[in-house]
Amino acid sequence: MPEIFLVLLFIGGFIGFFMFIYFVPVGLWIQALTSGASVGIGTLVGMRLRKVPPSIIVGARITCLKAGIKVNIDNLEAHYLAGGNVGLVVQALISADKANIPLPFERAAAIDLAGRNVLEAVQMSVLPKVITTPRIAAMAKDGIQLSAFVKITVRTNLERLVGGATEETVVARVGEGVVSTIGSSETHKAVLENPDRISKNVLAKGLDAGTAFEILSIDIADVDVGANIGAKLQTEQAEADKQIAQARAESRRALAVAAEQEMKARVVEMRSRVVEAEAQVPLALSEALRSGKLGALDYYNLRNVNADTDMRSSIGRSVGDGGSQG
Repeated sequence: MPEIFLVLLFIGGFIGFFMFIYFVPVGLWIQALTSGASVGIGTLVGMRLRKVPPSIIVGARITCLKAGIKVNIDNLEAHYLAGGNVGLVVQALISADKANIPLPFERAAAIDLAGRNVLEAVQMSVLPKVITTPRIAAMAKDGIQLSAFVKITVRTNLERLVGGATEETVVARVGEGVVSTIGSSETHKAVLENPDRISKNVLAKGLDAGTAFEILSIDIADVDVGANIGAKLQTEQAEADKQIAQARAESRRALAVAAEQEMKARVVEMRSRVVEAEAQVPLALSEALRSGKLGALDYYNLRNVNADTDMRSSIGRSVGDGGSQG
């Protein structure tokens, strides 16, 4: 029994020793103490209980103090618990401090938690980035199309990085400014002679407002002359006007043909009525003779007038035929 008790005591002491070493990282405490970044034993134990790796927090604190940056250990722990990258934030703080860029820990932590690479942002503030836009096409007032490549030099604006617009917005705004400047030019030659006019006009618009960047310069890399869009549009408009005129002429011709057909129909109808009326004349004469409204002498006089009229018509036709033959 005493031997079993000693074995259990030994095993319990061994397990207790390792638990003590785990919850009380003495080596890490000694490392922080000798580095001038002392951390209390209770704080280290609290980190273990909160499932925060003490090595990451203490290592970050030692790195900051050695670089001359004062950081509260509670802030480091809180940033880790929020899901942030403590090591990346510390590197960004050191890089900003060496480059004389004001960057408080709170802003660096906010940038990191917003999903931005805070170290890359600091590096872009030191070494500006050049963005090349796709080919931008626009038309001057004389109808000539111009296309250009634009190089935009930007650096990160750390104060507006959280919530600021991205590179796509900067490129879109610059493209809009280039199109507006070319479109307001009287001739394409004016743009070719002074391409820097585009840069000056675009820069004067303050296109970096509300973005995460500060535009340092806008340079026109290349300007090419395209098609004569104005002449093409005029040609298309003339062709459209021609087709409209042809359609209107065709409509008028159809109306004229319809009117002619209508007149012919009316003439045929009138002739039919005349024939019908002439067919009623003998009946009317006969009725007039029977009723005594027309005398025999009047009837013969009417016959003589008709015979005289037919004779004159016959003579007129004969004279006309003779004249045409002569």
